[in-house]
Amino acid sequence: MKFKRKIHEDLPINVTPLIDVVFLLLIFFMVTTTFTRETRLMVNLPEADAAPTESLPDQVEITVSRNGTYTIDGKPLVNSEIETLMRGLELATQNDRSIPILLIADAEATHQSVVTAMDGIGQLGFTRLSIATQRPNTSEEGSDTQ
Repeated sequence: MKFKRKIHEDLPINVTPLIDVVFLLLIFFMVTTTFTRETRLMVNLPEADAAPTESLPDQVEITVSRNGTYTIDGKPLVNSEIETLMRGLELATQNDRSIPILLIADAEATHQSVVTAMDGIGQLGFTRLSIATQRPNTSEEGSDTQ
């Protein structure tokens, strides 16, 4: 007697565990992935449209020009270093930390130069800081401010 052997038997393959593992991996990668998008914002600085205010006689005006140079009460500084700004501010205020400081920045001045001026003012211990805008048609010296 000859036995006939069935060579190919139909074995059922259960794909349910495989699909479960794939979905779990998909969920894991979706949760652990961080999506970073670098964005840049265009900031338009405000322009002054009100009438100029009169400055207080005992306040010190620091002007930041378009190219990042500083002037203290109309006197330009020799460079744009924070140490020079701090020394000029000490001389202008005669170490009186209660004098109010008016920071006037050109609309096209770099953000770094304005932050540097604010940092120097803060390091010296001044607490009365006001920030003003400059009219669009002013000169580099900041003679027409508000």
